[in-house]
Amino acid sequence: MTTTAADPAVYEAVFEAALAADERIEPRDWMPDAYRASLVRQIAQHAHSEIIGMQPEANWITRAPSLRRKAILMAKVQDEAGHGLYLYSAAETLGVGREELLDKLHSGRQKYSSIFNYPTLTWADVGAIGWLVDGAAITNQVPLCRCSYGPYARAMIRICKEESFHQRQGYELLMALSQGTEAQHAMAQDAVDRWWWPSLMMFGPPDDESAHSAQSMAWKIKRHSNDELRQRFVDICVPQAESLGLTLPDPDLRWNPARGHYDFGPIDWDEFREVLRGNGPCNAQRLSQRRRAHEEGAWVREAAAVYAAKHGEARS
Repeated sequence: MTTTAADPAVYEAVFEAALAADERIEPRDWMPDAYRASLVRQIAQHAHSEIIGMQPEANWITRAPSLRRKAILMAKVQDEAGHGLYLYSAAETLGVGREELLDKLHSGRQKYSSIFNYPTLTWADVGAIGWLVDGAAITNQVPLCRCSYGPYARAMIRICKEESFHQRQGYELLMALSQGTEAQHAMAQDAVDRWWWPSLMMFGPPDDESAHSAQSMAWKIKRHSNDELRQRFVDICVPQAESLGLTLPDPDLRWNPARGHYDFGPIDWDEFREVLRGNGPCNAQRLSQRRRAHEEGAWVREAAAVYAAKHGEARS
């Protein structure tokens, strides 16, 4: 859809026609500044979430109950690092440098998902994160494989495949605990009780309070609203919880035949806003650890830059 026309209205018309035809917008195509800025904000937040999201589960690598569980968890954490790499690379196609994005993360000028500001208190939390957090991520991210921006959509294809595997790992872990001893079952139930509501918050605020959702849908960056995706997630999780032999901590949760969906209770959006403001249980810890890791890895980045420069000169 690249055009050389000088009139901005022509560029705008070509862009809108491409969206209407469900075509992909590519990095060299013209796009409105607001579209570009919205993509940078969303992709950066997504990339930051993948990187910060490594911390809660990495906390349990050395304490995994078996070699098999340790290997599974290590592979998962490595996958999340790879997801961050894909997404930072997608953001770079929009003309924003990775160092700039990381600086904004470290300074608190860009956000990551609120879910990663909660602690992992027991081994069962690893299972709850896999089942609920990754499950919510899949529900939200599968439609992004049809995002109007090509590099983001293509990155999401592999990410969603790997996240689906993570979700099954979490489900299998919780199943083992739920069918284990009474203490193991109680540990699994406690983890689900603590992670259920933050998982529902992952989809963002209600549609009538979301600052970005409607415009993102108009641009086909998103395909479904926050509330639509949240409802889809609840409908998926209820029968899965029954299969696990675990209960979801919501006394208002019940099937509504008139709607064809499960009704669920009110979400504590005050808690959500507090966490976003930096007042969650682990906000300071997560950012502090991320800054420290970045500083301690400076020598690796410097060595890589020197190596690349040296071999680039040799090839020339």
